[in-house]
Amino acid sequence: MSRLSHPAGRIASGSAILARRLGTAAAAWVRRGRRGDLTGVKAALGGWLRLALLALGGYLLWRLVRAFPNLLWMLSAGWLVASWRAGRQTPVPAAEDTPAAPDVEAVRTLLLEAMGEADAVHLRTVLAHLQQQGHGEGWTVGDLRARLEALHIPVHAKVKAPGSRSPTRGVRRADLTPSPAAAEEPSTAPSTAA
Repeated sequence: MSRLSHPAGRIASGSAILARRLGTAAAAWVRRGRRGDLTGVKAALGGWLRLALLALGGYLLWRLVRAFPNLLWMLSAGWLVASWRAGRQTPVPAAEDTPAAPDVEAVRTLLLEAMGEADAVHLRTVLAHLQQQGHGEGWTVGDLRARLEALHIPVHAKVKAPGSRSPTRGVRRADLTPSPAAAEEPSTAPSTAA
């Protein structure tokens, strides 16, 4: 049973990555349908049309599978192959649960650098910062979030960062810096022991 845990973990993580990528790509395609030169309902019609096209495509695929049930085998095999390939790009989540301590500190330093003087930073800002430095190519915000959570760095659902209009997923400075009480403990512990 343990012999199958690595391939199964790779397919599971690859499937999650693939689903996030497809969802992100579809959402971005729908958002690009919004017209910036128009206002109100007219500006959103392009996005709604693209959303309707996605729904129609899903309905037609469902009807096709209902008409030809064996097609589902081919679609499933294609999904498995794509999941296997996507899972190869990232380690199995079980391996990410025990990162080395310097890696956690390096990530905290990177987050504080991306944060600047602010009290919080959005994950999309961190991802853009990473990609400017040549890291995280092909990652989505969901991929970054999964990596941060594997390092036990808290990611909050609604973080308000400077320069943004609406709160979204992000990291807060308070979660990255030790509290004053925690910083004093190591310095007082040796003096009480002596």
